[in-house]
Amino acid sequence: MEVYNIRKEKYSSTLVASGSANRWNKKDEFVIYTGSNRALSTLEMVVHRSYILPSTPYKLLTIEIQEAASFLKEIDPNMLPKNWRSIEAYPTLQDIGSNWYKSQESLVLKIPSVIIPQEYNVVINTKHPLFETHVKITTIEDFIWDERLL
Repeated sequence: MEVYNIRKEKYSSTLVASGSANRWNKKDEFVIYTGSNRALSTLEMVVHRSYILPSTPYKLLTIEIQEAASFLKEIDPNMLPKNWRSIEAYPTLQDIGSNWYKSQESLVLKIPSVIIPQEYNVVINTKHPLFETHVKITTIEDFIWDERLL
């Protein structure tokens, strides 16, 4: 599986996770959010960052995830609360993601994008036993923002 992650250049040489809380994880749960394609990764960055300075160097990482028996868990949007796309649903979604993270039942969690629910993002558990051997950066490219998005 190939996924994409856009990050500031200074963080682009390794696959590190901040441990910051987000929609599908709680604080101190070290996951990497990726998009299933470059365009979705771009939209996710624009939506989730309060500001992006085009003068700051960014990189686009292509990440390869090797499939294994405990590779993937997919979240069916039909099984989520009706308001799953709202901020109010964060606690529920964080509980789902946190339970997945702690159980280590799979290396990645495939989740629907809030922006485009027919597309998906992939959350990578950096503490899963398969992370070191099954996840790697295959390319790092300069990412230039189209200022019309900002």
